[in-house]
Amino acid sequence: MKVVFTDDHRLHFAQGEISGGEFVTPFERPSRMEYILRELKKRRMDTIVPPEPLDMKAVARIHDRGFLKFLETAWDEWTKAGYRGEIVPTGFPARSMQQRCPKHIDGKVGYYIHSVETCITAGTWAAACASASVALTAQKLITGGEKSAFALCRPPGHHAHDDLYGGYCFLNNAAIATQAFRDSGAARVAILDVDFHHGNGTQDIFYDRSDVLFCSLHGEPETAYPYFLGYKDETGAGKGEGFNFNYPLPAGSGYDRWSKALGQACGKIKSFSPDVLVVSLGVDTYEKDPISYFKLKSADFRDYGARIAKLKLPTLFVMEGGYAIEAIGVNTVNVLEGFLNA
Repeated sequence: MKVVFTDDHRLHFAQGEISGGEFVTPFERPSRMEYILRELKKRRMDTIVPPEPLDMKAVARIHDRGFLKFLETAWDEWTKAGYRGEIVPTGFPARSMQQRCPKHIDGKVGYYIHSVETCITAGTWAAACASASVALTAQKLITGGEKSAFALCRPPGHHAHDDLYGGYCFLNNAAIATQAFRDSGAARVAILDVDFHHGNGTQDIFYDRSDVLFCSLHGEPETAYPYFLGYKDETGAGKGEGFNFNYPLPAGSGYDRWSKALGQACGKIKSFSPDVLVVSLGVDTYEKDPISYFKLKSADFRDYGARIAKLKLPTLFVMEGGYAIEAIGVNTVNVLEGFLNA
């Protein structure tokens, strides 16, 4: 399996994150990639492919142009306004307020963000573009005949809506790759999101479409981020009705419970008969993840990788979350190894 990766992810390294009322070192940090690369090399799965230059037309197929312009210019506007720290907004267009984008940068940030743990830095736009290029390059490998590929993306993407960022995500890599598959001739694409946190951005982007099936296994939104999407009764809208399936699970869920939900999702994917599968691969379902509450063990990741392989579909893995830094490499590569050895 070829791995697409670039060191340009390092351009985004926020120095702080708001967590539990404190300003802490972000859980989503560059060292996550080093542990994954080390484990890939250890198991001789280190055929690394650099990404091609980013096709912004492919990105604009998913994201609002005003939002893209905001991300591109936000840091310059922020610093020109005299602000010295990283970009965190002070106001939001909450219920009963106007949903209009202000002219002042502080207001713009509040308009385009949905969760304030995610800071923008001087290098965020370049890193987000590099991450999207990783996903698109891996997508092209599969379109070109590869049976599988791993897009080692950072920043992650599944929390990014067409015009919102948050949850450490700026551009929705999985959604961009999915649309690229469609534009390259795939009639139907399935997305399987196995990150602990619901892929709210991905769901929202494809919610009214019948050509893309979205299945997500995640912590129940009553008690887990992103809180405001991910309920079981969200099944799609309009033409997309019946093409969105959420499997919210309670705190403390182990592999027995989680794997049953995976089986249900795989059944939906089989019935959908897609031409290709995109897996939003978050390994924060691990029992020792610091910001999650499932109880999967490292061996479980290998097992569910093998179960995904049984779908017998061209499969693109897109890296999302996973914050138990010392275990992220083992758990991520276990999924890929399980898939390859099935």
